[in-house]
Amino acid sequence: MMRLPEAFVESTLAREGGSENAVAWLAGLPATVEDLLACWGCLPDGVPMYGGVGLVVPVVRQDGLPAALKISFPHPGNRHEPDALAAWGGHGAVLLYERDDDQFAMLLERARPLTLAQAGAGDEDAVARVAGQISRRLAVPAPAHLPRLKDQASGWERQLRSDAATLPHVLTPYAVAAAIATVRELARDQPDRLVHGDLNARNVLAADREPWLAVDPKGWMGDPASDVGTLVKSRSVVVAEQGALGPAVHRTLDVFTDAAGLDRERTRRWAQLSVVQAAFAGRRRGFRRARQGAELNRLISLVDELATILTPHR
Repeated sequence: MMRLPEAFVESTLAREGGSENAVAWLAGLPATVEDLLACWGCLPDGVPMYGGVGLVVPVVRQDGLPAALKISFPHPGNRHEPDALAAWGGHGAVLLYERDDDQFAMLLERARPLTLAQAGAGDEDAVARVAGQISRRLAVPAPAHLPRLKDQASGWERQLRSDAATLPHVLTPYAVAAAIATVRELARDQPDRLVHGDLNARNVLAADREPWLAVDPKGWMGDPASDVGTLVKSRSVVVAEQGALGPAVHRTLDVFTDAAGLDRERTRRWAQLSVVQAAFAGRRRGFRRARQGAELNRLISLVDELATILTPHR
């Protein structure tokens, strides 16, 4: 029976606070892998890998094709990944071969272990351009049963108002007001398009069938422009080390929106909302990269700076 990567076990337990559900899921995961391999007629074909919430086992199918068995931690946020992949049908994203929704498991097309973040190191235009091209391809009509981003708008506004009033922060009143205005004017009335939900450069992989394919979608119905926030936040961590963050962020928006075929101002507003939300969320619970200490403080300062950059001056 396979041995789980220690780092995956540790990160899962840390994320879930050592809950009984997490302990039980990890304990049963090797047997679940074995059962799914037998069910789908696959053999292991490499060292298991992992992401933020899932284990990925390279496998070979009965027909000899390479594939990847992915099992995600059972959480509502992971429920609609196979729905999104099925809707895309391999256009801009990895193919879905099999699914077991009870186990949060999928058999997927195997991409290469090279992310857009790695391949595009030092070339931010290339990263933004490929991400925009992928975004354009993924913006198809969403299956009717997917959760709607617009249904979260009221909750977003309540949280923004509460955080601004109760948390110590340095965001200007105008930055908070601009984010709330975006919720009211854009988030409450969104198109019924399929949204990836976590479109960052680590979730775009090099592949053989196409140059780049998206992985790990959340599967929302809403405005494709909303996906830009994740890209801007994740790339800012990289470009901040190079200085001149403001011009780099605006350049990312320019290149991304041009490649994605999106309205530049609408996309900027979504990015600004996402960054303001992140500034408050980081103060409440930290980030995946850091939950406390000097690194958390650095990341909070970074999103504060992003909020200033993305909020237009009066």
